[in-house]
Amino acid sequence: MKRLAFAALALALLSPLAQALEFRSVKETGVALYESPSITAKKLFVVSRYYPVEVLSTQKEWSRVRDATGGIAWMPTAALSNQRWLLVTAERASVRDTAADTAPARFIVPKDGVVELVEPPRAGWVKVRHRDGSEGYAKISDLWGL
Repeated sequence: MKRLAFAALALALLSPLAQALEFRSVKETGVALYESPSITAKKLFVVSRYYPVEVLSTQKEWSRVRDATGGIAWMPTAALSNQRWLLVTAERASVRDTAADTAPARFIVPKDGVVELVEPPRAGWVKVRHRDGSEGYAKISDLWGL
């Protein structure tokens, strides 16, 4: 009986950690992020189209989000897309033909550039697409938004 109670307690404590992160991307150009969920609140900064954010919570028409730097702000939920874009956080990301360091590079994306998520990550790599339609594999360690 003690084991069952301990297992139930462990599951209750770990369940918030097991929840999947919800990443979405900004679908419009020049979206303001606010200090609180109101257009009359202080504007903190403006993000561009395709910029990925992690949705922490929602409240009516507003989403509380975190950006790649860890900054937390509010933005209108209507400005978010389910289309997934990833932010390059390394100095540059080499997108390769296959998921291997030895594969030829197809293109390079500089820091703060974005690529679209094509397939879920596997073994340290993720298939991505550039806005021009080129596809390849990038290291997940070079990206944010997964």
